[in-house]
Amino acid sequence: MAQERPRVYLGASTKTLGYSPLWVGAKRGFFEQQGLDVQLVLLRGVPMTLQALASGSLHVGTGGPEPYVEASERGLDFAIAGGLSNGMAQVLIAGKNYKSVEDLRGATIGVSSLTSSGVTALKESLKQRGLEFPRDYKLLIVAGGSASNLMALQSGQIAATIVAVPLNHAAEEVGMNTLARLIDAVPNFQASALEIKRSWAEKNRAVMVRFMKAMVQSHRWLHDNRDTAVDFIAKEMQLKPTHALKGWEYYTQNRLWPLDGEPNIEGMKHNLRVYAELSTPKRPVPDVRKFLELSYLSEAIAELRKR
Repeated sequence: MAQERPRVYLGASTKTLGYSPLWVGAKRGFFEQQGLDVQLVLLRGVPMTLQALASGSLHVGTGGPEPYVEASERGLDFAIAGGLSNGMAQVLIAGKNYKSVEDLRGATIGVSSLTSSGVTALKESLKQRGLEFPRDYKLLIVAGGSASNLMALQSGQIAATIVAVPLNHAAEEVGMNTLARLIDAVPNFQASALEIKRSWAEKNRAVMVRFMKAMVQSHRWLHDNRDTAVDFIAKEMQLKPTHALKGWEYYTQNRLWPLDGEPNIEGMKHNLRVYAELSTPKRPVPDVRKFLELSYLSEAIAELRKR
């Protein structure tokens, strides 16, 4: 009798370009090759994904690490098992009349939140170019994410906004200008990661190692198969092929998709510094090691090398 494949529930907090490795693993057969029945569940937002992981409805969650770090500090046994998107994918897009960052002096920039990691990086990027908040520009919350911000930009309600690659290329096609890449100001950042409950993962170590082997294979496949990967991304993420190619180039050239599935340790340290600074009351920056559990990834890589 064939052995039944262990079922793993994997939660995606969004379906965007940066999360492509999850869909590669599910639809290109890498999870199946590892003898796993992985159910990829799309959940809207990190709070819902975190709640499902905490309750046991998910076995592996995804998203920016800060909410999981905060939950860990409150006593939940969460840990980061690997990287998913290891850097800033946002760029600063401005209206047709704004040709440089200096042109934004006195202008209003649209954002989805005042406390997000993207906004923190935006402030740092503008500061490096001589613009201080709130002295030199205003921030306006525009509800609805990147699409709403782009609509506000086109209508002239705001002068600029930040969007993730490759949405900037769609904006450029209608006359908007790319002024800055946030990755140039914040080169190390953990945009999204694979999160687990330590108790479940250790109880199911063999399954977890096989899961991480499939994730490593998914990341490597994205890097090593440009044309097939771009075609896959265009169809799965519903992007124009030209935009999918530009997105693939950005993510692979900047190693936002980690070649071996590892998290960006220096990026995690940056996340934790921002997390501590924005906490009320402010708290000391925690040690990154207390939030990492990379033994499954290490074992997975070691097994893949034996092949």
